[in-house]
Amino acid sequence: MLVDARKLSVDEVIETEVCIIGAGPAGITLAREFAHADFRVALLESGGLEFNQNTQLLAEGESVGHDFGKLETHRCRQFGGTANWWEIKIPHHPIGVRYVPLDKIDFEQRDWLPYSGWPFNKSHLDPFYERAQSVCQIGPFAYDAAAWSDAGTPQLPLNGERVTTTMFQFGPRTAFTKDGLNEINQASNITTYLNANVLEIETNATARTITRVRVACLEGNEFWVCAKVFILATGAMENAQLLLLSNKQQQTGLGNHNDLVGRFFMDHPFVDGGLLLPADPQIFKQTALYDLRLVNHVAVMGKLTLTEAVMHHEQLLNISALLFPRPKSYQSLAANSLEILRKNFRDRELPQDFSKHFSNVIVGLDYILPAVYRRLTKQQNFFPNLGSGGWSYLQANERRFVTFEVLYFTEQAPNPNNRVMLSTQRDRLGRRQVLLHNRVWSDMEISSIKRAQAIFTAEIARAGLGQLQTKRDGELPRMQGPGAHHHMGTTRMHNDPKQGVVDENCQVHGISNLFIAGSSVFPTGGFANPTLTIIALSIRLADHVKIVMAQQKPLASIGDKRQ
Repeated sequence: MLVDARKLSVDEVIETEVCIIGAGPAGITLAREFAHADFRVALLESGGLEFNQNTQLLAEGESVGHDFGKLETHRCRQFGGTANWWEIKIPHHPIGVRYVPLDKIDFEQRDWLPYSGWPFNKSHLDPFYERAQSVCQIGPFAYDAAAWSDAGTPQLPLNGERVTTTMFQFGPRTAFTKDGLNEINQASNITTYLNANVLEIETNATARTITRVRVACLEGNEFWVCAKVFILATGAMENAQLLLLSNKQQQTGLGNHNDLVGRFFMDHPFVDGGLLLPADPQIFKQTALYDLRLVNHVAVMGKLTLTEAVMHHEQLLNISALLFPRPKSYQSLAANSLEILRKNFRDRELPQDFSKHFSNVIVGLDYILPAVYRRLTKQQNFFPNLGSGGWSYLQANERRFVTFEVLYFTEQAPNPNNRVMLSTQRDRLGRRQVLLHNRVWSDMEISSIKRAQAIFTAEIARAGLGQLQTKRDGELPRMQGPGAHHHMGTTRMHNDPKQGVVDENCQVHGISNLFIAGSSVFPTGGFANPTLTIIALSIRLADHVKIVMAQQKPLASIGDKRQ
């Protein structure tokens, strides 16, 4: 059942058994796992079913260090969460996102990486990854290249000792924005409250048990939700923010006895890896495995990764390299200029250097005209990029392209000084906004990326594939962006409360009935998009909460009870 919280009575008290705060992929997965259980669930979502700019502005904040841009552009306050903003064009499928599990090494305690190590290894999480595949509406739990390559789409001929090929899978955003909503609405034990913003979490006098949460709507009315179990699932920034704001009984914020809430913020910086100049143009006819395309009705894409053996031997952070074919330089300039002109004309602005961009387009018409045709008829971008593929289906690629652009997804080392704090600025509900401190790069990150680039360069040359020309900003990696909106680490998992906010069951240390879902619990983040791991951990947490609820007293009835 859906309830518009704006229509609730002032100071109404809602009683339930489980309260989930946040209806993004983590919260939706939890709710789906609880569907038709013998306990009641209240799912609280800040936004509605449609995007609302006033609600979105509640995500405003400040950033210090590397510029993260406007923080309100990082997370979507709407049912479905940031899944609403996923924008990868999957061939013949709805728009969606890429998926990949964390690697085995990502779970390990690495002597060369301070603060590394999860409470369990990857094999423990594998059964939940397999269940997550179905939730995300993707293929089998298979990310080795051998499962997706054949004689017509071979792996690049690397020896596999230092560099190998692994896969991404891609799934539709409607798994959460549409199908998740429908499934939750059909469950009589779940009530979803829209436009419901949690202001603070209240506890008993000892701050060891959560008693209720105070909720408000932008329109002014406030109400309360009481439950036996509470689960935060609002994202890494907001999870930390809400714990820090809830400081009536514990001055530093809930779960923050050891000043860990908000610390160890991580993301996945993008690095411009330079250009791969092929030794033979026929490579563009032989690299379909590295394109975003369908294999047995599953959208997949290959990438180059370091082997775990070389990461251990050379004490490196995790990294992956994506390959995007590019035409001649003047043709690339033409396509970029056409995009600039298109966007400016759409916004009814006269672009700077209009004559320069116009001249670039004219010079590059030999590439532009067929590219425009493909865009209009096949919805293909001018360039293959993170948001679209399909280039391997084209004819005569050996004449169309001359090089590959290399883009690296990189692992950010956990650093306690990268953190979410509270700003002095307040939002429309009176809450202190997020103040994000995040700096990239550390010496470890710089040296690891440079060494990884050297290994990729050497292995590509050894295989006779061509020359990898690395780009740098002086002595630093050339960063395309400080992050990919993959926020992680602010309520990290560790069984020692002096080293983590939650334990291995995602329960906040020292609080009997408060759990946290999402990537804020990640101790390390590898290079992998975090969504598949978020879903796997949410399924695992749901199983644990079901056990907790089974130990509670039997319920008299199902359905929301109001006082």
